[in-house]
Amino acid sequence: MSTIGTVESLWRYPVKSMCGEELGELFASYAGVYGDRLFAFESSAGRKGFPFFTGREQRQMIRYRPRFRNPNKAAQPVDLADAESLPPGVNPLSAHPIELMIDVETPDGKTIAIDDPALIDHLRTNVDENHQLTLRRSDKAMTDCRPLSIFAVQSAKKLGEETGISVDKRRFRANVYLDLTSSGGFAEDAFVGRSMRIGSKVVVSILERDPRCMMITLDPDTAEKSPAILKAVAQAHSGMAGVYGAVLVEG
Repeated sequence: MSTIGTVESLWRYPVKSMCGEELGELFASYAGVYGDRLFAFESSAGRKGFPFFTGREQRQMIRYRPRFRNPNKAAQPVDLADAESLPPGVNPLSAHPIELMIDVETPDGKTIAIDDPALIDHLRTNVDENHQLTLRRSDKAMTDCRPLSIFAVQSAKKLGEETGISVDKRRFRANVYLDLTSSGGFAEDAFVGRSMRIGSKVVVSILERDPRCMMITLDPDTAEKSPAILKAVAQAHSGMAGVYGAVLVEG
């Protein structure tokens, strides 16, 4: 097994389409990153097969900052040793839902509990009235596709060169950002079909490239759109940026 680089940073997104949080370490299970996409909002006007209300409908949503009330309980399963011994397809032992409650800081500085109807009202500001929202919770990460997303920081740099725009890696909302020994961008594409060890224990099977949508056009700090980024991904990289993986060995 050869070394291809280092972990640049680790992230999870407690509420789907809201701001992520950088972690010093995370627990990667078969079902995804512990505490990742634990909550989401569904819309009555959602597309068939994708009911979620996201930054596509409310750009400012990516600026809402969720925080666990009990960060220690949210860091890893309550019994890590047992969680690591579970067979494939079984979720780790999560903390009680009350211990995984979240408060959300809105872009205008308010702090609202995730289950407070006032948060839904806030999210629906300047949004089509057809979007009636409901809160959903799941111990399995409510990702768009696969349990784990991986992105190399060199790919963000490459897109910056292609567009003339400073491209923040956070636009790509990955769980694992890699700093690869390869100086070129999009080197992670070559990992598809291979296995990768991350840290001392976790093993991930790289399944496919990550198809991208307008979410990557949104600046993570301002929510301003830069369509040129998605255009470059579509024209130069077949609409893909980063890769998806499935966890083979938890840790």
